[in-house]
Amino acid sequence: MGFLLDTNIVWDLIRRPRGKIFDGIKRTGEANICTSIVVAAELRFGAARKNSRPLTAQLETIFGAIEVLALEAPVDATYRAISTRLEKAGQPIGANDLLIAAHALTLGHTLVTDNEPEFSKVGNLGVENWLGFG
Repeated sequence: MGFLLDTNIVWDLIRRPRGKIFDGIKRTGEANICTSIVVAAELRFGAARKNSRPLTAQLETIFGAIEVLALEAPVDATYRAISTRLEKAGQPIGANDLLIAAHALTLGHTLVTDNEPEFSKVGNLGVENWLGFG
């Protein structure tokens, strides 16, 4: 089983390179860690908005060490199913969060996030918050 890191988790790793996320990666093994291209896009956009070369360099270092997974079918079908169910229940989540959840769910990975309330709506998605450890 793998662990897909959400945007806020990768951001915490940038801010605290030897913090709780680093400990979680050591605990689970670096080979079991990945993130989504959606997370990479969100963070790269944020770094570009800040026009920060140091931040961009840190991001690229992290993305060089953590596998960044492309979106591939059947993520689209999982997205459709989750989105339809949440919309009918009146509990939609943000589009990027929906893509990240669908990506993790399709791969059978646990999503590591500090946004448990949002992702708990998805159902059948394993969610852990490594910032809550310790």
